[in-house]
Amino acid sequence: MKRELRRRRRKEKRGRPADAALLRITQPLHKLPVYNLLDEEALERLHQASLRILAEMGVAFLGDPEALAILRDHGARVDGELVFFDPELVMEYVAKAPAQFTQLARNPARNVIIGGEHICFAPVYGPPFVHDLERGRRPATLEDFQNFVKLAYLSPYMHHSGGTIVEPTDLPGPTRHLDMVYSHIKYSDKPFMGSVMSAEAAADSVAMAEIAFGAERIREQPALISLINISSPRRLDDRMLGALKVYAHARQAVIITPFILAGAMSPVSIPATLAQQNAEALAGIAFAQMVEPGTPVVYGSFLTNIDLQSGGPVFGSPESQMAILVSAQLARRYRLPFRGGGMFASAKIPDAQAGYESVMTMLPAIQARTHFILHAAGWLEGGLTAGYEKFALDCELLGMFHTLLNGLDISDETLALDAIAAVPPGGHHLGTEHTQRHFRDAFYRAQLFDYNSAEQWEAEGGRDAYVRAHDMYKQRLRSYEPPPLDEAIDEALREFVEKNKAAH
Repeated sequence: MKRELRRRRRKEKRGRPADAALLRITQPLHKLPVYNLLDEEALERLHQASLRILAEMGVAFLGDPEALAILRDHGARVDGELVFFDPELVMEYVAKAPAQFTQLARNPARNVIIGGEHICFAPVYGPPFVHDLERGRRPATLEDFQNFVKLAYLSPYMHHSGGTIVEPTDLPGPTRHLDMVYSHIKYSDKPFMGSVMSAEAAADSVAMAEIAFGAERIREQPALISLINISSPRRLDDRMLGALKVYAHARQAVIITPFILAGAMSPVSIPATLAQQNAEALAGIAFAQMVEPGTPVVYGSFLTNIDLQSGGPVFGSPESQMAILVSAQLARRYRLPFRGGGMFASAKIPDAQAGYESVMTMLPAIQARTHFILHAAGWLEGGLTAGYEKFALDCELLGMFHTLLNGLDISDETLALDAIAAVPPGGHHLGTEHTQRHFRDAFYRAQLFDYNSAEQWEAEGGRDAYVRAHDMYKQRLRSYEPPPLDEAIDEALREFVEKNKAAH
């Protein structure tokens, strides 16, 4: 079976025809000026405060004696489960992480570059509920999970299939990761994320990636990128440590992300919160390099504030915008790819609040040149719900951001002096040769937004964007066709899934 899989993979790699439409949609390059909120002196003060936290206050590594032994063997000071890092030790190991790497996709034309000037959009991650216009809010199922995988696959502006797009609550907790990873491979050929439910789930994810790509190939370039959350303040638990070790040993990429709600999990001061986040991220990144030097690592930030009256998280706040900008500056200081931002919203449906909140968090992420943007589409209710219509509307905005990121090309063709000369004062440009050459692609035109007169809009039913997004996602699911998957690989994956389910 293994020999047959290798033969078929080589044949598939040589013989797969390029899809012309796919090749036209690539990761956007960030051609805009990068926004730096802090000057070098202020950034250095934050960096030094973070090093002081690591050296004097420490970070807890909970429930994992092996992790503590690794840290001790590499020079960290361990006191029980609290670990202290000398500044030189931290920077020595952080420097071992690559500044940029490529994540493999099942279709090589969909490989993504993480770092440099490249930006990668990935869908929402983790909600236990879903919402749409017809059925309202309800627990997520495997069918919902697969629907969102298909929608991400069909969107030309979504470069990544994501991970736990929703939690399929109709499946047993210990084995649902098997169905999720299989669904990513079966229903999409874009890159995807591994499970971090446990070390065992991470190992299963690696094994399935080896079946799909080949064990040797994924050691050369990662086929998985996985989210390792630090539970602020200042601790990594045994579940995340177990998954991190599995992925690092397998040379798969990890996103080290402190999860902070300022005012509850850190001081109310944003500079203090940023210093704490930076210390936590550096501790996780250094540990990953101690496990396996050269492990691809992304510096992650999930930082917003709570509402001090209700206690609920606030998305789209000006404080969270500043935090994204500064977090990206810190990541650049350490020459690391950065993850942050997303279409965050506290709103329960895709209404005006959802739109405003989402753009308020997404725009600074774009300005900061964020490399990996998780939650780029579908997020509602503070992350408790994935919205079908919200997903479609967010993808519309991602198309706009693709255009924005291109910046302006100043050339003879774009200056169009011949067209300006051809139209007399008071004339119009609708029929010029220049307009005729470019009328199809001159401007981004949103499919879900209405640009007609009020009379025409009313004559066509007066549908708002929510209704149009509902119709669009339904139509896209009806038109979905799966990407090719080699039968031998599919069979081997299904055998692996069934065997591991039976073992529980």
